[in-house]
Amino acid sequence: MIVLPASLTHASAADLVPSLKQAVRSQPADVVADASALTEFDSSALAALLECRREAVAAGKTFSVQGAPPRLRQLAGLYGVAELIPATG
Repeated sequence: MIVLPASLTHASAADLVPSLKQAVRSQPADVVADASALTEFDSSALAALLECRREAVAAGKTFSVQGAPPRLRQLAGLYGVAELIPATG
């Protein structure tokens, strides 16, 4: 499981994405991102999750998100990417 930090905004995303992608590579076939700690985020959090998904799919793995805050789900719907970051379970 990949655990996202409490804050994932434009200011921090560029530094965080490479380590998230590396974490995806080290996961088993089912990659799960835990977003339950997210309290401060913007659309960059969606971009980071989509990068993780791309990395997982490229490696032949599945990708899902656990514990996404409602506002993150709303943003995903607004941007039309909700189906690309499915909820676990």
